[in-house]
Amino acid sequence: MKKISTIAMLTLSMCAGSYIAFAAAPMPMTFFVTSKGSGKGGDLGGIAGADAHCAMLAQAAGVTGKTWRAYLSTQGAGAVNAKDRIGSGPWYNAKGQVVAQNVADLHNNPGGGPGFKQLAMTEKGAVVNGAGDMPNQHDMLTGSQPDGTAFAAGMDRTCNNWTSSSTGNAMVGHHDRTGGGGTSWNSQHPSRSCSQPDLIATGGNGYFYCFATN
Repeated sequence: MKKISTIAMLTLSMCAGSYIAFAAAPMPMTFFVTSKGSGKGGDLGGIAGADAHCAMLAQAAGVTGKTWRAYLSTQGAGAVNAKDRIGSGPWYNAKGQVVAQNVADLHNNPGGGPGFKQLAMTEKGAVVNGAGDMPNQHDMLTGSQPDGTAFAAGMDRTCNNWTSSSTGNAMVGHHDRTGGGGTSWNSQHPSRSCSQPDLIATGGNGYFYCFATN
Protein backbone atom coordinates (compact mmCIF):
# COMPACT_ATOMS: atom_id res chain seq x y z
CA MET A 1 0.00 0.00 0.00
CA LYS A 2 2.86 2.31 0.93
CA LYS A 3 4.58 1.52 -2.39
CA ILE A 4 1.43 2.38 -4.35
CA SER A 5 1.06 5.67 -2.47
CA THR A 6 4.67 6.56 -3.19
CA ILE A 7 4.21 5.87 -6.90
CA ALA A 8 1.02 7.94 -6.95
CA MET A 9 2.80 10.85 -5.26
CA LEU A 10 5.69 10.67 -7.69
CA THR A 11 3.28 10.61 -10.65
CA LEU A 12 1.36 13.58 -9.29
CA SER A 13 4.60 15.47 -8.68
CA MET A 14 5.81 14.78 -12.22
CA CYS A 15 2.50 15.91 -13.69
CA ALA A 16 2.58 19.10 -11.62
CA GLY A 17 6.15 19.75 -12.75
CA SER A 18 5.17 19.25 -16.36
CA TYR A 19 2.25 21.63 -15.95
CA ILE A 20 4.46 24.31 -14.43
CA ALA A 21 7.01 23.93 -17.21
CA PHE A 22 4.26 24.13 -19.82
CA ALA A 23 2.65 27.15 -18.20
CA ALA A 24 5.98 28.96 -18.01
CA ALA A 25 6.91 28.32 -21.65
CA PRO A 26 7.07 31.66 -23.52
CA MET A 27 4.84 32.28 -26.48
CA PRO A 28 6.58 31.97 -29.84
CA MET A 29 7.73 35.19 -31.48
CA THR A 30 5.18 36.69 -33.87
CA PHE A 31 6.45 40.29 -34.00
CA PHE A 32 9.79 42.03 -34.29
CA VAL A 33 11.63 45.07 -35.57
CA THR A 34 14.14 44.15 -38.25
CA SER A 35 17.68 44.10 -36.88
CA LYS A 36 18.85 45.36 -40.25
CA GLY A 37 17.28 46.98 -43.28
CA SER A 38 17.89 46.32 -46.93
CA GLY A 39 20.90 48.64 -46.94
CA LYS A 40 19.33 50.40 -49.91
CA GLY A 41 17.20 52.94 -48.10
CA GLY A 42 13.55 52.73 -49.06
CA ASP A 43 14.19 50.15 -51.76
CA LEU A 44 13.09 46.94 -50.08
CA GLY A 45 12.50 45.05 -53.29
CA GLY A 46 8.83 46.01 -53.18
CA ILE A 47 6.46 44.80 -50.51
CA ALA A 48 7.19 41.18 -51.45
CA GLY A 49 10.88 41.80 -50.91
CA ALA A 50 10.13 43.25 -47.48
CA ASP A 51 8.09 40.17 -46.57
CA ALA A 52 10.96 37.94 -47.66
CA HIS A 53 13.35 39.99 -45.53
CA CYS A 54 11.12 39.42 -42.48
CA ALA A 55 11.03 35.69 -43.15
CA MET A 56 14.80 35.50 -43.61
CA LEU A 57 15.52 37.26 -40.32
CA ALA A 58 12.98 35.15 -38.43
CA GLN A 59 14.45 31.93 -39.80
CA ALA A 60 17.96 33.05 -38.87
CA ALA A 61 16.65 33.60 -35.35
CA GLY A 62 15.33 30.04 -35.27
CA VAL A 63 11.64 30.80 -35.76
CA THR A 64 10.04 28.62 -38.44
CA GLY A 65 6.54 27.67 -39.52
CA LYS A 66 5.29 31.26 -39.63
CA THR A 67 4.05 33.42 -42.47
CA TRP A 68 5.67 36.84 -42.10
CA ARG A 69 4.40 40.16 -43.40
CA ALA A 70 6.07 43.56 -43.25
CA TYR A 71 3.95 46.31 -41.75
CA LEU A 72 3.93 48.42 -44.91
CA SER A 73 1.27 50.10 -47.02
CA THR A 74 1.44 50.82 -50.74
CA GLN A 75 -0.15 53.56 -52.84
CA GLY A 76 -1.87 53.85 -56.20
CA ALA A 77 -3.61 51.09 -58.12
CA GLY A 78 -4.16 48.09 -55.89
CA ALA A 79 -3.08 50.00 -52.79
CA VAL A 80 -2.46 47.84 -49.73
CA ASN A 81 -3.22 48.77 -46.12
CA ALA A 82 -0.57 47.67 -43.65
CA LYS A 83 -3.19 46.81 -41.05
CA ASP A 84 -4.93 44.38 -43.41
CA ARG A 85 -1.92 42.19 -44.08
CA ILE A 86 -0.60 41.29 -40.63
CA GLY A 87 -3.16 38.83 -39.34
CA SER A 88 -5.42 39.24 -36.33
CA GLY A 89 -3.04 38.83 -33.37
CA PRO A 90 -2.20 38.52 -30.59
CA TRP A 91 1.48 39.24 -31.26
CA TYR A 92 4.46 38.47 -29.04
CA ASN A 93 8.03 39.69 -29.18
CA ALA A 94 11.22 37.62 -28.99
CA LYS A 95 10.88 37.32 -25.22
CA GLY A 96 7.26 36.19 -25.33
CA GLN A 97 5.87 39.53 -24.14
CA VAL A 98 2.52 40.71 -25.51
CA VAL A 99 2.89 43.56 -28.00
CA ALA A 100 -0.80 43.84 -28.89
CA GLN A 101 -3.87 41.64 -28.59
CA ASN A 102 -5.40 42.49 -31.96
CA VAL A 103 -5.39 45.04 -34.78
CA ALA A 104 -7.51 47.55 -32.85
CA ASP A 105 -5.29 47.27 -29.77
CA LEU A 106 -2.20 47.71 -31.93
CA HIS A 107 -3.43 50.95 -33.43
CA ASN A 108 -5.03 52.38 -30.30
CA ASN A 109 -2.41 51.74 -27.64
CA PRO A 110 0.43 49.38 -28.61
CA GLY A 111 2.33 47.96 -25.69
CA GLY A 112 0.14 49.87 -23.27
CA GLY A 113 1.83 53.22 -23.92
CA PRO A 114 5.28 54.82 -24.12
CA GLY A 115 6.97 51.58 -22.98
CA PHE A 116 6.56 50.30 -26.53
CA LYS A 117 10.31 50.77 -27.10
CA GLN A 118 11.05 47.94 -24.67
CA LEU A 119 8.59 45.66 -26.43
CA ALA A 120 9.44 46.55 -30.02
CA MET A 121 12.68 44.56 -30.02
CA THR A 122 14.46 42.84 -32.86
CA GLU A 123 14.16 39.18 -33.81
CA LYS A 124 17.30 38.68 -31.70
CA GLY A 125 15.66 40.14 -28.60
CA ALA A 126 17.65 43.39 -28.71
CA VAL A 127 16.17 46.79 -27.91
CA VAL A 128 16.54 49.24 -30.81
CA ASN A 129 18.11 52.63 -30.18
CA GLY A 130 15.66 55.48 -29.72
CA ALA A 131 15.69 59.20 -28.99
CA GLY A 132 18.57 59.98 -26.64
CA ASP A 133 20.60 56.95 -27.74
CA MET A 134 23.59 57.13 -30.06
CA PRO A 135 22.87 56.70 -32.84
CA ASN A 136 19.12 57.32 -32.79
CA GLN A 137 17.43 54.71 -35.00
CA HIS A 138 13.79 55.06 -34.00
CA ASP A 139 12.37 55.79 -37.48
CA MET A 140 10.45 52.76 -38.74
CA LEU A 141 9.34 52.59 -42.36
CA THR A 142 5.57 52.11 -42.63
CA GLY A 143 4.13 54.23 -45.44
CA SER A 144 0.95 54.31 -43.39
CA GLN A 145 -1.53 56.62 -41.74
CA PRO A 146 -2.12 56.34 -37.97
CA ASP A 147 -4.97 53.85 -38.47
CA GLY A 148 -2.77 51.58 -40.58
CA THR A 149 -4.28 52.52 -43.93
CA ALA A 150 -2.53 53.66 -47.09
CA PHE A 151 -2.14 57.24 -48.21
CA ALA A 152 -3.99 58.33 -51.32
CA ALA A 153 -2.06 58.31 -54.57
CA GLY A 154 -0.18 61.52 -55.28
CA MET A 155 2.42 62.60 -52.74
CA ASP A 156 4.80 59.70 -52.31
CA ARG A 157 4.84 58.22 -48.81
CA THR A 158 6.11 54.74 -49.71
CA CYS A 159 9.37 55.34 -51.62
CA ASN A 160 7.58 54.44 -54.84
CA ASN A 161 6.02 51.39 -53.23
CA TRP A 162 9.31 50.37 -51.65
CA THR A 163 11.40 50.38 -54.81
CA SER A 164 13.23 53.71 -54.57
CA SER A 165 16.57 54.33 -52.91
CA SER A 166 16.77 57.97 -53.95
CA THR A 167 13.78 60.17 -54.76
CA GLY A 168 10.48 60.17 -52.90
CA ASN A 169 9.64 59.87 -49.23
CA ALA A 170 8.47 57.29 -46.74
CA MET A 171 6.15 57.84 -43.81
CA VAL A 172 7.86 56.61 -40.69
CA GLY A 173 6.80 55.94 -37.12
CA HIS A 174 8.84 56.06 -33.92
CA HIS A 175 9.17 52.72 -32.17
CA ASP A 176 9.98 54.58 -28.93
CA ARG A 177 6.93 56.84 -29.38
CA THR A 178 9.15 59.83 -28.66
CA GLY A 179 10.24 62.88 -30.64
CA GLY A 180 8.88 64.92 -33.51
CA GLY A 181 6.12 66.43 -31.42
CA GLY A 182 4.08 63.23 -31.22
CA THR A 183 3.96 59.65 -30.00
CA SER A 184 3.00 57.68 -33.10
CA TRP A 185 4.70 54.32 -33.57
CA ASN A 186 3.56 54.09 -37.20
CA SER A 187 2.93 57.57 -38.66
CA GLN A 188 5.09 60.35 -37.20
CA HIS A 189 6.69 62.15 -40.16
CA PRO A 190 7.90 61.63 -43.73
CA SER A 191 11.54 60.85 -44.37
CA ARG A 192 13.83 63.40 -46.00
CA SER A 193 14.18 61.15 -49.03
CA CYS A 194 14.48 57.43 -49.76
CA SER A 195 18.27 57.19 -49.72
CA GLN A 196 20.05 55.27 -46.99
CA PRO A 197 22.13 58.31 -45.94
CA ASP A 198 18.99 60.45 -45.57
CA LEU A 199 17.19 57.78 -43.55
CA ILE A 200 20.17 57.64 -41.20
CA ALA A 201 20.49 61.42 -40.99
CA THR A 202 16.96 61.85 -39.64
CA GLY A 203 17.07 59.09 -37.02
CA GLY A 204 16.57 55.84 -38.86
CA ASN A 205 18.38 52.99 -40.57
CA GLY A 206 15.80 51.49 -42.89
CA TYR A 207 14.21 49.29 -40.22
CA PHE A 208 10.57 48.18 -40.28
CA TYR A 209 8.08 46.06 -38.35
CA CYS A 210 7.39 42.38 -39.10
CA PHE A 211 4.29 40.45 -38.01
CA ALA A 212 3.40 36.77 -38.28
CA THR A 213 -0.08 36.17 -39.66
CA ASN A 214 -0.34 32.75 -37.96
